[in-house]
Amino acid sequence: MRRRAFLAGAAVAGVAGTACRRESSSWRTLTDAEARTLQALCGRIIPTDDQPGADQAGAVNFIDIQLTKRYKVHRAKYRGGLAKAESIADSRFHKPLAELGADDQLRCAEELEKAAPDFFSLVVAHTMQSYYGSPRHGGNRDAVSWRMLGLSAVQVRGRNQYELPKGGKA
Repeated sequence: MRRRAFLAGAAVAGVAGTACRRESSSWRTLTDAEARTLQALCGRIIPTDDQPGADQAGAVNFIDIQLTKRYKVHRAKYRGGLAKAESIADSRFHKPLAELGADDQLRCAEELEKAAPDFFSLVVAHTMQSYYGSPRHGGNRDAVSWRMLGLSAVQVRGRNQYELPKGGKA
C-alpha cells in the first residue's frame, strides 16, 4: 500500500469514527458518559438545597454548547479532566462518579481539585458562568439563579426573552 492511499484511508476512518461517536451521543461535544460525570461535578460545585443546583439548572448544557464555540480550546482539557474524575471515582469506590452519593462525589471532587487544579478551576468558572449567566446561552434554566437572587429578567432588544411571570420580576 502506498503512503498516500494509507493516509487517505486513515483520514476517512477518522472522520467515520467521529461521526459514529457524535451520532451515539445526545450532546454536541461531550459523550453521554462525560456529560454524566460533568453533571455530577457541577452538582457538587453548586449543590441543590431549597433552590435547584447547577446540575438541575443546565450547567452541562451550557458547557457543552460553549465547547462548540467560545470554549473550543478547552475540549482536550475537559476530556482529560473528566477521565481523571472517573479514574478517581473508580479507584476509590469502584463505580462511576455519577452513581455515587453526594458525599462520595464531593470527596472525588476534592481529590480532583488536588490532582488536576487547572481543570477543576476551569469547571468551577464555567459552572458559575452557567448558573448566574443568561438563560439564552443554555444555562440558568428557567432563570433559577436570578429568581433566587430576586433579580428581574434582563430586557433584550426591548422585550422579555424568557417568558417570566407578568410584572417583569424573575
